[in-house]
Amino acid sequence: MLRIGSKYRHLVHDAGCGCLTPDLQRAAHRLEALSRRGLLSGLAATAIAGAIPARGIAQTQAKPIKTLLTNARLFDSKAGTVVGNVQVLVIDHQIAYVDRTRAPAPEGTTVIDCRDGVIIPGLIDAHWHTIFAAVPLNQLLGGDPGIIFAASTAEAQRTLMRGFTTVRDLGGPVFSFKQAIDAGIVPGPRIYPSGAMITTSGGHGDLRLPNEIPRDGGKLSGSELMGGAAVVDAVGDLRLRIREQLLRGASQIKIVGSGGVSSPRSPLDMTTFSEEDLRHAVGVVADWNTYIAVHAYTPRAVQRALRAGISCIEHAHLIDEETAIMIAEKGAWLSTQPFLTMADAASQSGVGAERAEQIFKGTPALYQYARKLGIKTAWGSDVLFSPELGPRQNVMLTHLGNWYSNAEALQMATYGNAQLLALSNLRNPYAGKLGVIENGALADLVVVNGNPVENLALIEDPQKNFSLIMKDGHVHKNTL
Repeated sequence: MLRIGSKYRHLVHDAGCGCLTPDLQRAAHRLEALSRRGLLSGLAATAIAGAIPARGIAQTQAKPIKTLLTNARLFDSKAGTVVGNVQVLVIDHQIAYVDRTRAPAPEGTTVIDCRDGVIIPGLIDAHWHTIFAAVPLNQLLGGDPGIIFAASTAEAQRTLMRGFTTVRDLGGPVFSFKQAIDAGIVPGPRIYPSGAMITTSGGHGDLRLPNEIPRDGGKLSGSELMGGAAVVDAVGDLRLRIREQLLRGASQIKIVGSGGVSSPRSPLDMTTFSEEDLRHAVGVVADWNTYIAVHAYTPRAVQRALRAGISCIEHAHLIDEETAIMIAEKGAWLSTQPFLTMADAASQSGVGAERAEQIFKGTPALYQYARKLGIKTAWGSDVLFSPELGPRQNVMLTHLGNWYSNAEALQMATYGNAQLLALSNLRNPYAGKLGVIENGALADLVVVNGNPVENLALIEDPQKNFSLIMKDGHVHKNTL
């Protein structure tokens, strides 16, 4: 039976319901008047406008929230080791101290006995699509903002309940959705947003329908109006679209350098922007003190991006050793996914499934290059277009065990991925350290029933094996 606490009482029609107040009725009429282009933003922005003042007042009046996690072991994500006899004090949003002396809890502290569970930092997915992960492609192309927003809201909570407290969103209309999560309206992970992925005509992410080609003057397609992609072919437009995403709050920029698996009409082997184009893009993001993540599978696309000065390569499953050496020499990040079988890409069919098979074949060699050459490697899942695929997020993390030790896999999904997020520099939306459990770090924590360094498979079943999930100091799950 579902019980709704006082925090969420306003979401149901009870005696105190405000759903029929004049202010909310006026807001509803305003929402009805919004265009399709603005509906997703309007939904979140209207909610945020009403929620933020009340939350701000509550925070100024409330006493500090103190939580002590005791009788625990701790995964040191820097060293890759587990230490025992630890307790962690959280005050409000931060870790106040990590203690091994069994110091008594400060007055007014909620004490949680972790029963010798292992506390790990909240997991970080470096390649996620908040809006697209759980929405089937046919619904997405249908452009119904209501179902898209509803599916994304449900998936955001499921993502958090899988232990992922932070995601790097690499393409989608996520800015207002992020604001809703940050304001506490929608439960979900922290989001490092890219906004619209920027591509050329015919590139991955160009999902224009046949009746939208050719362009009618400057008219934008449905997917562009939604904010999922920006299709550009001139340098001036490229600069403009990058600046627009940064203006809206992008922490990094996603540029498409090659074809893709899920775009039905963009061949996997194609290359999009020229090296000169990419240099212009790098110049714009440098002016904004952040970086570009480039979608690229082939040697040609990856090498072109590296020569242009791009510091983060996404995917790269089809590269050769020469290209891998170039990644290592440039000191660039490789952000990739351990795709192994169709179970990891079950939403793909037809030509997408054929392309996915090519990716599966390239995955083992890619990770072998990364290990051999010491490439800075981040982990992501890149789940798309399927609510059923969501639980694969945890399974794909454990796929790393094919090439890395259990400790190294956990390090990659915590401390390592946090280092990649730090490339956002002055565009970082969250002040504080992520991916570590130490004094002053943000309080994103997961308690595992058992030791994942000894048994990485514990990560695969978060419902059973994650007894506590805390994000930003707030407990979202506690079965202890």
